[in-house]
Amino acid sequence: MASALEDPALQRHFKGHKDAVTYVDFSPDGKQLASSSADACVMIWNFKPQSRAYKYPGHKEAVTCVQFSPSGHLVASSSKDRTVRLWAPNIKGESSVLKAHTAVVRCVNFSSDGHTFITASDDKSIKAWNLHRQRFLYSLTEHTNWVRCARFSPDGRLIASCSDDKTVRIWDITNRLCINTFVDYKGHSNYVDFNPMGTCVASAGVDSTVKVWDIRTNKLLQHYQVHNAGVNSLSFHPSGNYLLTASNDGTVKILDLLEGRLIYTLHGHQGPVLSVAFSKSGDQFASGATDAQVLVWKTNFDKYNIKEIVKLQQKRTCPEAPPHLNDIYPKTPHLHTSSGHSIETKALHTLNKYERNDNVCNYPMPPLASSVEGQKEHPLVGVQGALPRSLSNTLEQIVDQLNVLTQTVSILEHRLTLTEDKLKECLENQQKIPAHASESD
Repeated sequence: MASALEDPALQRHFKGHKDAVTYVDFSPDGKQLASSSADACVMIWNFKPQSRAYKYPGHKEAVTCVQFSPSGHLVASSSKDRTVRLWAPNIKGESSVLKAHTAVVRCVNFSSDGHTFITASDDKSIKAWNLHRQRFLYSLTEHTNWVRCARFSPDGRLIASCSDDKTVRIWDITNRLCINTFVDYKGHSNYVDFNPMGTCVASAGVDSTVKVWDIRTNKLLQHYQVHNAGVNSLSFHPSGNYLLTASNDGTVKILDLLEGRLIYTLHGHQGPVLSVAFSKSGDQFASGATDAQVLVWKTNFDKYNIKEIVKLQQKRTCPEAPPHLNDIYPKTPHLHTSSGHSIETKALHTLNKYERNDNVCNYPMPPLASSVEGQKEHPLVGVQGALPRSLSNTLEQIVDQLNVLTQTVSILEHRLTLTEDKLKECLENQQKIPAHASESD
């Protein structure tokens, strides 16, 4: 049977670092890739044929993170030397230095408008900086242990962070307050990021799990147990349909979030994989590992989904607005226990450089988007005043879940149609083979 997915393919493999590659990030135009390393250097790899890479020494200790600004005109790097550097990604490699924290700086991240960037540190704080003036703005200090990662939401109004205090926190930038906390006593998270819609956050745990949380309802949506060691990094596909994960077990895994299953396991590296990232267009992704290599892959598996499904889906759906702060409730910590759902998926067979897994989990998982075009009036308008507030809120949540299910069915219908078309095409090709054979006789 034909599949609507095509296998990812290894495109390039970059060697230049002398120690573990700690982070990778694509430029906004997809023409360059930045990598940071424990060798205290930042490298800029050019995809243009016969173009040389740029290597930037400057940090005194291991570089922990690197990221392009939204304009692509600057690259920011964080380091164990407690500084942040801002580089011009050209052959000169000029940089300015910010003495950012009193301990190791683990992460740096730009807001989508490019005006602000944040840093996360072992000094238990998150700091915000004005990019143009390169000046400190404010600190977020409610974490009680090292802060591993901090990321802006797509609209720039929220920050998600994870810490060795075993919490994932959501911060309101306007009020500079923590407005939500997810707690997991099994272990801390190494990495956290928002999905492209800004409605969910995913966390990569030292307990080898990947969790996806809905920040509107404070609920754990998906819980994947697909790695055999701690998960170091993750990256959402621009469509929001797929999630890349990198682990100490030496693999990169690709999760289909709409179907709630593992679809690929990649084995390109020799040693723990520390970072993964999709390009801004989603047609490529990169990985970096302790083997000092950077691998660049052609996505392929999004060929039908992003170009066909999303195109068809736009006829009946509209983009979902980012969550309002009033939608994020309650403000008390949300404790995750072992009673939550999990997906335990094992690869069926091994292919060259990767494994592909086509088995579906035993129960459906909720998707990550829920806005249906044509919903002009909320079903509860007009009756809320006659109902207790708790009952009204419950009914609203039920209606929201029904909207989620409606869109899920819509997307699955499109996927089924694409698969049927592909199967029909294959059958037609098979029927042509005997005809060509008889003509040649």
